[in-house]
Amino acid sequence: MDNRQPLPRILPQTIAMGGGTFESAVDGSAPLRRHPDWIKARIPSGETYQEVRRLLNGLSLHTVCAEAQCPNVGECWDQRTATIMILGDTCTRACGFCAVKTGKPTVHDLDEPRRVAEAIRGLGLDHVVVTSVARDDLADGGASVFADTIRRLRDACPEMGVEVLIPDFNGEEAPLWTVMAAGPDILNHNVETVARLQKPVRKRARYDRSLGVLERAKVYARELNPSAAVHTKSSIMVGLGETRPELHQTFVDLRAVDCDILTVGQYLRPSPAHLPVERYYHPDEFAEMRQEALALGFKHVESGPLVRSSYHARDQVPDAEARRAERAARSGGASSAVAPSAPAPRPTPTIDADGRVLYRPD
Repeated sequence: MDNRQPLPRILPQTIAMGGGTFESAVDGSAPLRRHPDWIKARIPSGETYQEVRRLLNGLSLHTVCAEAQCPNVGECWDQRTATIMILGDTCTRACGFCAVKTGKPTVHDLDEPRRVAEAIRGLGLDHVVVTSVARDDLADGGASVFADTIRRLRDACPEMGVEVLIPDFNGEEAPLWTVMAAGPDILNHNVETVARLQKPVRKRARYDRSLGVLERAKVYARELNPSAAVHTKSSIMVGLGETRPELHQTFVDLRAVDCDILTVGQYLRPSPAHLPVERYYHPDEFAEMRQEALALGFKHVESGPLVRSSYHARDQVPDAEARRAERAARSGGASSAVAPSAPAPRPTPTIDADGRVLYRPD
């Protein structure tokens, strides 16, 4: 006798969420979800992909590509690009969207910057992105390791662009100053989502704190080396329950702290333990958001379903060729550090009587 329960019958009724189609079970259980047709990532394979994988593994280096289950790992590694993740593979925070494991880190590897520089020299890149887990257990949040990594990359690959994607360092000024004194070309710090959703999505982070990181980075860069053009960058995930007006306000807030580069991508749930996807945005909507953000004054906007913070990062650098020539001509590092000054107050966006955000199209 077969005692197995029959599978729930599926009705032809569908629910549209941002272009995705989801079928409802007749027993009232949660809809069976599938990604919409435009969410398609390349399967990791190929000789170059395997070569990059062997190189990184051989030097005991972590990448956010693998640890965070990035859907673009096949494409990026096949193009000999990767985002290196320093300070171990265990994060002290437990954000609701992130696949990186959390817990109490047991490793603080001071030799890691050397191995990162060795690996990147072997890849022969024009641009590298270095990020990290959050290390709230360290006195400086890992800022000194970021700085050492930047300097070693400069020595190993002097003509290469260096971008760092940093945590918020709990809003402390000294760690951010340490990173900026090492002279990155791009300082990336992600707000991740709109102000209203910060607590469920990022938990220990704060929206205003993140805006402050981006603002102070520009101030410190100008004080350290007035002739160097350091750009700031941030990233937003969509599909977590935000509204379009909230997204627009986030764009406005980022421009108000002079953020230069913006990336916008679809949130994809790493596992059932993470926050659910509330909505899938159509590619046309990503195109609209790109134009919307460019109108606010961003120098570059990357917006698409599979866009991530470091996706096509080398193509997002304003005046990349001129900047490479400048780096090659420079003989020394950043200027001597002096005490950081407080940033100017962040300007307030203009709101009309109906609550709409006003901005100049230029």
